[in-house]
Amino acid sequence: MVTVSDEAAAKVAEMLEQQGNAGFGLRVAVMGGGCSGFQYKLEFEEAPEDMDQVIESNGVRVFVDAKSSLYLNGVILRYDDGLMGSGFQVENPNARTTCGCGESFSV
Repeated sequence: MVTVSDEAAAKVAEMLEQQGNAGFGLRVAVMGGGCSGFQYKLEFEEAPEDMDQVIESNGVRVFVDAKSSLYLNGVILRYDDGLMGSGFQVENPNARTTCGCGESFSV
């Protein structure tokens, strides 16, 4: 369902260590909002919730709720650290359109 690239996995591990939250997982969720209709939410959580799917990718535990899973099949989470800025990027093959800034999408 969700694949975490090598670069993204390294950044997640670094961030968890800096925050003293080793062992936490990464929640990837889809929420309504943004200029295209849906937006991504990434946050660290200690454990999955009851109905979550738990995916292990490149050493990162990823938690996805049932509603979000409808929009995240085949997603690749990348981390880019370039001259124009750094941050996580979501590559979603299900998105029909995305906004100019890449923060939201529609299906």
